[in-house]
Amino acid sequence: MSGFTWHGGRLAEARVHYGGEDWIDLSTGISPLVWPGVEGIAPDWCRLPEPSELAALERAAAAHFGVEPDHVCTLPGSEMGLRLVGRIFDMPGRWLVPSYRTHGEAFADGLPMETWNGAAERLALLLANPNNPDGRVLAPDRLKPWLAALEQAGGWLIIDEAYADAVPSSSLAREVGDNRRLILLRSFGKFFGLAGVRLGFLVGPRTIVSQARKMVGEWPVSAAAIAFGRAAYRDRQWIDGTIEALGMRAAALDAVLARHGLRAWGECPLFRLVDCEDGFALFEHLARQAILTRPFEENRRWLRLGLPGDEAALARLDKALASG
Repeated sequence: MSGFTWHGGRLAEARVHYGGEDWIDLSTGISPLVWPGVEGIAPDWCRLPEPSELAALERAAAAHFGVEPDHVCTLPGSEMGLRLVGRIFDMPGRWLVPSYRTHGEAFADGLPMETWNGAAERLALLLANPNNPDGRVLAPDRLKPWLAALEQAGGWLIIDEAYADAVPSSSLAREVGDNRRLILLRSFGKFFGLAGVRLGFLVGPRTIVSQARKMVGEWPVSAAAIAFGRAAYRDRQWIDGTIEALGMRAAALDAVLARHGLRAWGECPLFRLVDCEDGFALFEHLARQAILTRPFEENRRWLRLGLPGDEAALARLDKALASG
């Protein structure tokens, strides 16, 4: 890529390397539709959060997920949950690829797998649903037999649901319980457009939640994260409207990509993966026009694009693709 090394979302480095100021950052899967209630919240920065405030956040999050509050542990981002489960479970790990780098780092004894046959094995199976970067969505009816088979052998199913807010039907939250060997990891910032808040959750049996709470301590997140999360999860009208709006924006992005011969993959509306002759060349072509996307060293045909923030940004992408 002409000397530019991808480090993940390094917009500042791209500006230096390619020049230009008015950049459009499509390199992430973070929603461009930011929850608007932030401006009306003023966290108290002069004291530590009260336990009751953290409990209120977990009640709001649990109601949104569809579980009881004592099955929810607050974390400083869902990535922390991935690292915790690798320490909690003393068993081999398997993770479905393609996936996040952190999935491969979660288990000391683990292997990547391209497919899973639903075998009854004593291991921790980790997958993302919806998946990143390809946007694959596995229906709950497909995952339930996998969970049952793993439980039969004393294993665990761990699902990274960081993008599930945008595709609520994909969540396996209804299966969470003390008698189930199921862990879900949820993210706040991706759907609500507030990744910098660093807020996530581990959802699972109360014994595992108790262990996780001891590991993260009494003050796992900031007063701002608690205040934003508690209010945002209660904003049902905004949530429902945003799910609909994201679907419409993803369809508009699909149409632009198709117009330029690029087939979009995935069912997660927050990003699209394209498979083309040379993903790195397309990355460079767009970067020279101040549009940052996400290439992949492991597959040079791939390029992932997040949702443009508005019609003007989508029109710029359209124009840039047309000039190639």
